[in-house]
Amino acid sequence: MADTAQGRRKRGNFKFFDNFNWYVPGVGQMFILLLMLLVGAVLGNLVTLAFTLAGGQEAASDYAMLIAYPVMFIPAMMYAGARSKIASCSSAGVKLDSGNYGRTGGLICGLLVVAATLASGFCLDISTALLPEMPEQLEEMLKGMTTGVIWANFISVSIFAPLFEEWLCRGMILRGLLHNRVRPVWAVLISSAFFALIHLNPWQAVPAFALGCLFGYVYYKTGSLKLTMLMHFTNNTFSLILSNMDSLKDMDSWMQVMPATLYWIVFAACILLLVLIVRTFARIPLLSREGNCDKVESLFG
Repeated sequence: MADTAQGRRKRGNFKFFDNFNWYVPGVGQMFILLLMLLVGAVLGNLVTLAFTLAGGQEAASDYAMLIAYPVMFIPAMMYAGARSKIASCSSAGVKLDSGNYGRTGGLICGLLVVAATLASGFCLDISTALLPEMPEQLEEMLKGMTTGVIWANFISVSIFAPLFEEWLCRGMILRGLLHNRVRPVWAVLISSAFFALIHLNPWQAVPAFALGCLFGYVYYKTGSLKLTMLMHFTNNTFSLILSNMDSLKDMDSWMQVMPATLYWIVFAACILLLVLIVRTFARIPLLSREGNCDKVESLFG
């Protein structure tokens, strides 16, 4: 009875992410999570349809994502939460969100990842020139996610996307692969490919894969989901700001608004900055081969 009471006290003190600490999915479970996400996408589309029928296309375009986006992740979260609850009774787990920043410290790490994200975003601008022109219908749809009602877009793009996508791609997929004996480099690459896949189009998938590798490396070295959420927030919010600036909202590439010489100077400076920041994170000591996510004991044994 004492153990049961202790377990309940621990469970009552959970932070949100702690509910998933004991679910450590391997490669097979990764596909189940993807299936759950597809089920959620169907539910999200039904929400969008309901908005369209109730308030018209404009209401659906402006506000449906506020509900449809979280709904998309509910099946995966319910499944992961249930699996974690069962496993917590007898198995050790791995924290989704740790804080192993080494001597660098959390504040400096936070500033560094913001700088790294902005630098990466500028460097990835070149991918625009390597891909074919985006279909007009897709371009209009993506613009609608950033140029409608600003507060609704901010919640969807800058709050919900970092929260839910980082929970899934780093907190679930990458953490699970690392702790199921997948080599770190492959774990980062696979989780980044998963991150790219859920964006459903190559114009977003290519930069998403590259950013996913950076996010994954930071997570591997620190175990901090807060840092990767901050990086995701930085990237999405910067894009949202640019999309609402009259002088830049129609820009496809920085090459269109910067002299060529200045563009390549900034590009080289961003590469150098990225190298220095990655080297700083490389100095953070690892707790184990699986990375810097803290282990947690089972609740009852």
